[in-house]
Amino acid sequence: MKGNGPVATSLALRWEPDPGAGMGRRDHRGGPFNAYLPDPLAGRPLVAGPGLASKAAEAERAIHRLAAVGDARSLEGISRFLLRSEAIASSMIEGIAPSPQQVALAELAQDEPVKGFSDQARLVANNIAVLRRASRELVEADAVTVEDVVRLHTELFPEERHHGLRTVQNWIGGSNWHPLDAAHVPPPADRVQPLMADLLDYLNASAHAPLVQAAFVHAQFETIHPFTDGNGRVGRSLIHTVLTRRRLTPAAMLPISMVLATLKEAYTDGLTAYRYDGPPDGEAARSGATLWLDVFLDATLVAVDQAGRLTTEIAELKAEWAGRVARHRSELGRRETPRSDSATARILAILPEVPVMTARTAERVLGVTYPAARTALEELAGSGVLRRKSVERGTTGYVAKEVLDLISYAERRLGSTSFDNRSSAPVRSVPAAPSA
Repeated sequence: MKGNGPVATSLALRWEPDPGAGMGRRDHRGGPFNAYLPDPLAGRPLVAGPGLASKAAEAERAIHRLAAVGDARSLEGISRFLLRSEAIASSMIEGIAPSPQQVALAELAQDEPVKGFSDQARLVANNIAVLRRASRELVEADAVTVEDVVRLHTELFPEERHHGLRTVQNWIGGSNWHPLDAAHVPPPADRVQPLMADLLDYLNASAHAPLVQAAFVHAQFETIHPFTDGNGRVGRSLIHTVLTRRRLTPAAMLPISMVLATLKEAYTDGLTAYRYDGPPDGEAARSGATLWLDVFLDATLVAVDQAGRLTTEIAELKAEWAGRVARHRSELGRRETPRSDSATARILAILPEVPVMTARTAERVLGVTYPAARTALEELAGSGVLRRKSVERGTTGYVAKEVLDLISYAERRLGSTSFDNRSSAPVRSVPAAPSA
């Protein structure tokens, strides 16, 4: 097949080994290999099997129901909670394993002097900050550009040696030294720029329904694999970018990519099917799109269910906190319910978003005086809502351990193929079960 027209195809190429790389005989191999060149996305017809339209509509209705449960503030809180959880999950997928508490401390350290966390936790906290900013900027932009995606990658991986679109051939699976046995070989480097420009043209338009668009953007990005490293994290963030730009979700509140990471075999099969050979309106394209969209929509339905469960758990935890505070205040002879505009009530509202804080944190975030912040935190510690922890010499931190435990429990659930740890153990790296 020709590789220049709008037909997905495999390009026959040849690999020449580097004679000075010091490889063993098995890796010092050269020979023919195939790199995959996908169709452009912009203007591609949607040819998928029957039933997918109704499943996409079902998933959209489920998302709207979830978004209608709470107000904008509570949904933002869930978004921040899941963003933290997803960043931890991504780090574990990539071999880093900080605890939720360490990550929360590292987040706090971005604004005030705090100790007690690892370099890995600092990297995850940086990713959370970058993704929060990028999600806002990419959603609000008139058009997302290739440069925007490159900047996102650079900020997510500040210590990466190679920034910018790749200038070399990469591959997935097989040897580290050659692509001859790879599971997938992305397009040659000289095709990356035009393919990424086309991908962003598609992302900025609305030719397909939001979930279909998010699925295609993610699959095409992973197929192009435009960076030498770190493609997974950027590709996952683009799912949220599409859904929020299309106003399907008010924020990044669905753990779709975490579900896909757990259903790894189905995810890989779906992406493999998406990489068909032939014209975009042919049978291979139809069956490939059908299988991939089916996998993505199933993952979306699971993600909505899990986000809804988490929403309920956080609401129940807040109700439990309110009861503890009421009992504590009653014992002190005070009115049971703090005023809605008090520092105590306002801290309770933001604990799922900020599960570790100091008096300086509360002072900064709430705009109250330091004494008022300290008094409120001490009240919540006395009520059993917060635990005291030294975070720096002379500085007391206040930890909402139950929030951090919820993150761990959610992570462990999302790592199970049944999405219920009572029936199956996690199949990928997850935080340890919380201790008492």
